[in-house]
Amino acid sequence: MTTLRRITFDSKVMGGKPCIRGMRVTVGTIVGLIASNHKREDILILYPYLEPEDIDEALAYAAWRVEEIDIPLVQEPA
Repeated sequence: MTTLRRITFDSKVMGGKPCIRGMRVTVGTIVGLIASNHKREDILILYPYLEPEDIDEALAYAAWRVEEIDIPLVQEPA
């Protein structure tokens, strides 16, 4: 993944969830709106302080996270 310039993590903002530029708008909010068929233009109207690049990076970050592999530290008994 390339360097994140618009996704921030701060334990004092939204419980440390990935947010857009330190604001109280989470990546999950953006991804959820896109998944609910909201158009980018509509999102930018709902959140006028966002920029189109914020949506692009939120989607790129979400796609990258989905591709990560979680490896269990302890094997479950058979």
